[in-house]
Amino acid sequence: MNVPELEYLDNPMLEKLEQELLSLSINENADVLGQFFLDCADLVMHDFVASRGRAATVFYFQGLTDTMQLEMQIIRPLSTREAESGELDSFEGVIISNKKTVETYGDAVRSILTGRSLLLIDGIKGGLSLGLTKFDARSVEEPQSESVVRGPREGFTETLTTNTSLLRRRIRSSTMKIQSFELGRYSKTIIDLIYIEGIARDEIVQQITDRLQAVDIDGILESAMVEEAIEDSTFSPFPQIQATERPDVAVAALLEGRIVILTENTPIALIAPTTLASLMQSPEDYYQRFWIGTTIRWLRYLFFFIALLAPSVYVAILTFHQEMVPTTLLLRVAQSREEIPFPALLEALIMEVIFEALREAGIRLPKQVGSAVSIVGALVIGQAAIQAGLVSAPMVMVVAITGISSFMMPQYPASIALRLLRFPIMILSGMFGIFGLMLSLLLIITHLCTLHSFGIPYLSPFSPLRPTEWKDSLIRAPLKYLKQRPSTYVGKNKMRQSVYAKTRE
Repeated sequence: MNVPELEYLDNPMLEKLEQELLSLSINENADVLGQFFLDCADLVMHDFVASRGRAATVFYFQGLTDTMQLEMQIIRPLSTREAESGELDSFEGVIISNKKTVETYGDAVRSILTGRSLLLIDGIKGGLSLGLTKFDARSVEEPQSESVVRGPREGFTETLTTNTSLLRRRIRSSTMKIQSFELGRYSKTIIDLIYIEGIARDEIVQQITDRLQAVDIDGILESAMVEEAIEDSTFSPFPQIQATERPDVAVAALLEGRIVILTENTPIALIAPTTLASLMQSPEDYYQRFWIGTTIRWLRYLFFFIALLAPSVYVAILTFHQEMVPTTLLLRVAQSREEIPFPALLEALIMEVIFEALREAGIRLPKQVGSAVSIVGALVIGQAAIQAGLVSAPMVMVVAITGISSFMMPQYPASIALRLLRFPIMILSGMFGIFGLMLSLLLIITHLCTLHSFGIPYLSPFSPLRPTEWKDSLIRAPLKYLKQRPSTYVGKNKMRQSVYAKTRE
């Protein structure tokens, strides 16, 4: 584990004491540790007498230790040890599986800060770190942001050990490797880097490892902070690392040769590298018939462009290119806009801003009223705006279709990118018509072609062109034809056994 040194910027004396060995005197150790944890009211220093009258002390933080197990397995056995058992001169008599010896004050402080208990006995060299950690944690529940009709109902939690166990239950192989890192000068957050040896590319694993080790920050509060610290292009609106709450999605990524990053105290796992095609995939694509999965995936691509371009196309055509609209439809649109005081561009911007405000209000409000406010608010405001003559009915319909289209994106960060890019495209379309729209598209495509995720082209397998991999990106081919892992991510082990291979032989 990559564990950085503790830093005490305001107290050089503590930095010096950190490297010193624990004393044989329990009183001296208590005094030094008391300096490290000065004014920490939740630190418990429980003194008791071990066998033969030796003084002993247990250090732990309230709420992070199983005090009942500490009493039953440590304090009571040591206090009632029989005289015939011999002199207590080491920690060998402590019967607990999760224990390790600490020798320096720095190791002792780290042990206590991670929620473990520290046992010191007068006259015995070093201390004993006890893995009796216990704290309130959320149980495994159904993911909130990635719901499916058919598929597993388990989601990641805020407990790192629970999350790794959910992956171990699905991949029962010793080739699944887990590397741990500790990030944050003060938070000391544990980060797990998970990959399958032989499938993941070594250079990608090394690249992510180097970036994690280079992170220097006060604290990691959520996996999004890790994502921003290690991604390739910080200023791009497109997510370059996939986020998921679902263990089955993480396992599928591991089997493709990608790397999963789990962060302590958050249920959101990170998957890298990531391409635009992977962001358009849903786990349910593989749990339904391949015809259904392929059709829904095509609909997703269609609504991707609708969510990005629909208001801009409407504004450009209505402002500069009325000849492109059938005469009957043009007359109806002109009649609906007859009393509208704003140009089409300003009208579209007003409606888009109002729609985004309603969407954010629905998210921030309590669940009991959030959905009602967003739906009722959109209906009431839209109808009132039409009757007041501020916006036209076709514009309300275009904005509504655009909003619904953005909900089709399986990945929420991808839908946020579409919502963000929609506004500059509308402005250019309102200023220059179809020319402005095409200019916007060229700029976006150019940016996507230059974007990489840990060295992997963001538009792969479309650019560079790999038609053989379209059967798991543009379409969802039957599983028996998916015999090769994506060459974009995979290392040595490129072939995967077809699920039908044995039955067909």
